Amino acid sequence: MDKPLILVVEDDRAVRSLVTTTLDTHDYKYITAQNGQQALLEIVSRRPNIILLDLGLPDMDGIEIIKKVRSWSIVPIIVISARSEDKSKIEALDTGADDYLTKPFSIDELLARLRATMRRLKYLEHQEIEDVVFTNGDLKVNFDSGCAYLNDQELHLTPIEYKLLCLLAKNIDKVLTHNYILKEVWGDVIQSDVPSLRVFMATLRKKIESDTTNPKYIQTHVGVGYRMLRVERAVSYTHLTLPTIA
Repeated sequence: MDKPLILVVEDDRAVRSLVTTTLDTHDYKYITAQNGQQALLEIVSRRPNIILLDLGLPDMDGIEIIKKVRSWSIVPIIVISARSEDKSKIEALDTGADDYLTKPFSIDELLARLRATMRRLKYLEHQEIEDVVFTNGDLKVNFDSGCAYLNDQELHLTPIEYKLLCLLAKNIDKVLTHNYILKEVWGDVIQSDVPSLRVFMATLRKKIESDTTNPKYIQTHVGVGYRMLRVERAVSYTHLTLPTIA
């Protein structure tokens, strides 16, 4: 896809300058906003493809902006937060943000987050994926048959492991918080269930990772949640076709 239009919402001049200089250097198109009200106006009028959103704005809580945007748009939002704002960062992801950057961040990290978001934008262009086969490297999930494969060998997953794998696959390159996963897989959010989630994630990793100390597919975001990584081979969603009857 063409380079997206990125809205940079940041009131700190130094951080804003770092981000825009990086975008300039790598030929990204961008617009800027220094507060929440200006950001909302730009989102409505310019329709950016990606939003880089600082949570600590002078006139409006970044969480409130996410809520407003998510009421009518699925535009990817990458939040920018300080290390002391872990609670806000998790709240932002649960509210609908797609990813996060923690200050101070490197240029390479910023570019990596943008590339991951662009890949996700590309995947969203596909039609519904409930009736397709998801392929990521040597991992394959057939949503229609309810089976998963690694190196063309069927994986023997428990129902919870399969639900976790499907949830991660359908949100590839997106950070999913513990609360979001618990709600989607178990139906409710009880903080005491987080250790159980970690156990199930560990058993799932043992079945799909050749080296659990250096995971290829499932990345842990300590204190936040998990992300399905895109491996070197292209990810694809292949639509299933029914056999024709002569």
